[in-house]
Amino acid sequence: MDTVSSNLTHHFLIAMPHMADPHFARTLTYIAEHNDQGALGLIVNRPIDMTLETLFERVELRLDVAGFNAQPVYFGGPVQTDRGFVLHRPTGDWHSTLKVNDEIGLTSSRDILQAIGSRGEPREVLVSLGFAAWTAGQLEQELVDNAWLTVPADMSIIFDLPSEERLTAALHKLGIDLTQLSVVAGHA
Repeated sequence: MDTVSSNLTHHFLIAMPHMADPHFARTLTYIAEHNDQGALGLIVNRPIDMTLETLFERVELRLDVAGFNAQPVYFGGPVQTDRGFVLHRPTGDWHSTLKVNDEIGLTSSRDILQAIGSRGEPREVLVSLGFAAWTAGQLEQELVDNAWLTVPADMSIIFDLPSEERLTAALHKLGIDLTQLSVVAGHA
């Protein structure tokens, strides 16, 4: 069986309409790492009923910088939903950061939250609880099975658009309207 062999780091996964897994139905997922060991990403269009202000209170941190309080926290995926992950630009220098590229980082250490709360840096952040992960070959098989569309990531979609517009904006990068996607996939 053929598998998809391209590296999807710094790409979006767009869930196809027939996606059966309720965690991923109608989602836009940013892939922070993809290699022969598997893949790791964050769902970037599913806010939960929590703001950064509430999250900071729960982890007993101060949030003194204006502009962050009402920002939503996101469901990043079904793995480790009790842990926080911060997708951010610029990458900075934090205790536990996966450097996606020269401008984007994914950090899971508390020091980034402390910096956001006290200095408002990094300014561009998406905070999630949980992440999405695929074992070696799993994402490639899902692509063969037409579970996802892929498109190179555009960080303005994450950092400049409201969550409800992100999926549509990513589809537009492919020249596709959501209503054009069929719930039945075919192979030529």
